[in-house]
Amino acid sequence: MIKIEHLVKNYGSNCAVDDISFEIKKGEIVGLLGPNGAGKSTTMNILTGYLSSTSGSVTVAGLEVLDHPLEVKKHIGYLPEQPPLYLDMTVEEYLGFNYDLKGCKLNKTKHLEEICELVKIKDVYKRVIKNLSKGYRQRVGIAQALIGNPEVIIFDEPTVGLDPKQIIEVRNLLRNLGRDHTVILSTHILQEVQAVCDRIIIINKGKIVADEKTENITRAVENNRRFNVKICGPQKEVLSMLRSKPGIVMVEPLSQRDGDAYSYLIESEVGVDIRKSLFYSLAEKSWPLVGLEAMGMSIEDIFIAIVDQSSQKSRYEKKNNRTRTRSAEQEYARSALKKTDKKDDGQYSALFGDDDSSKKR
Repeated sequence: MIKIEHLVKNYGSNCAVDDISFEIKKGEIVGLLGPNGAGKSTTMNILTGYLSSTSGSVTVAGLEVLDHPLEVKKHIGYLPEQPPLYLDMTVEEYLGFNYDLKGCKLNKTKHLEEICELVKIKDVYKRVIKNLSKGYRQRVGIAQALIGNPEVIIFDEPTVGLDPKQIIEVRNLLRNLGRDHTVILSTHILQEVQAVCDRIIIINKGKIVADEKTENITRAVENNRRFNVKICGPQKEVLSMLRSKPGIVMVEPLSQRDGDAYSYLIESEVGVDIRKSLFYSLAEKSWPLVGLEAMGMSIEDIFIAIVDQSSQKSRYEKKNNRTRTRSAEQEYARSALKKTDKKDDGQYSALFGDDDSSKKR
């Protein structure tokens, strides 16, 4: 349904989107994540035809966005972070205006009634938008995105300003839409992505740093090693031993206690399996290990780890590039200096002649 290939968007010398490529199939609900300024909104604006790309191609329903912008827009429903509302209109007038603007061919009255029922705004249908709460305004924005039953629906922060009950309703709505539509969801509420999306794409500094199914997103973080261990022994001594043990980078005592056993959260170095050596160390101290449970990472931990890894890699690459550039500049300068010296020697000989006195003797 959506195909993006080698997409690049530059704002002067700033590269907002740096050669990204991905595909989204019909019926997929995809979460687009990233820190502020990562390039998410730019990518969505290019996808909707609001912005043009510097290079690369974006295809929706087999149509190239730059070549067929109006046709592509017919396939897309879009809710930006700030809903495009006309505050002096009633909800009925606003949705009717959007219906006419989109050139929708469905039965107007029935279609708008179905949408209002879906997003729960029937009770404010006759009210002026400026008199609505922020939550209801957000729902009206969602309603306009659904007009025309578009194949692709893009939501940028759809639950901003909603109360917990409304958030749950919107999540259920997104799941239902995913049955017959392709849905892209951009949000900073990571639990929302985990609860709704089939797949997660994480962008940082204009590049895709992770693209996995939601249940497999931990694969994007290399060798996370966190364990909840329960050890029988004096807590202070056990803590001291764990913190001094090679291969363990973090130890945190937990409040859980089972008789004379205390629980601890430990994390090992990347690539280090600490379990066997920990068992032998505890056996030497005669401290029974009565529990060992591998801990999964929360979606927040995964997001932070992936963004940090990509940022460190980017800094390393930039440092190497600067080093190579300086080396090349130095080599060029040395080469130019040698050429200049030879040239100067030739000019000296041409003007004053060679010092051949030794040859004459």
